Amino acid sequence: MAFHGPSYGLSRELHMKSQSKFNMDRARECMMWVEEVLGKKMEPESSEMKDQYEFANILKNGVILCELINAIEPGSVKKINTMNAPFKQRENIEMYLKACTNYGLKEQDLFQVNDLYENKNLYMIVDNFYSLGGLTQKKGWTGPVLGVKVASENKRNFDDGVLKAGRSVIGLQYGSNKGASQAGMTPYGATRQIRPEDLQKRSTEPDRT
Repeated sequence: MAFHGPSYGLSRELHMKSQSKFNMDRARECMMWVEEVLGKKMEPESSEMKDQYEFANILKNGVILCELINAIEPGSVKKINTMNAPFKQRENIEMYLKACTNYGLKEQDLFQVNDLYENKNLYMIVDNFYSLGGLTQKKGWTGPVLGVKVASENKRNFDDGVLKAGRSVIGLQYGSNKGASQAGMTPYGATRQIRPEDLQKRSTEPDRT
């Protein structure tokens, strides 16, 4: 595990915020899913994990991650590193993330190598597992299930005639301005101007009452 000195100020605040996002129950559910997919138990077993750091220790060398994506999509990772050298472990994580992208996960469904290797944002690994589990269901995976099936995109295609007709229709809420004119109208709130010739004209008109 990568150990770091105590954090202070903003770094400590961000670290605490990241820790608060980690849900142990969801993490245990993820690891139970991984165990079922791989057909083997972890050490410690998912039900016995005490905290997020035990969760991270199981996955840190990247071997389990690569085995997981290979079980879902065979051949995704050609060669899994088994050396304990840090750069080899990080390489495993990178290969897993690349395989997830090739499988169809979006950038927002992934995490950074340091999120796992340096225990920075471990909740993102949990989110990644749920996204991966949901995508497997969409792709017809018949193995163990995790998360909610990813919805298929519902595209609606219209021909040019329909699109042109839609642009020419004026909504009823807009009414119609056909034949309308503002000529001779006094703007709302404006004072009416009375010219001297109007007053003279009125004084010469016969009284019709």
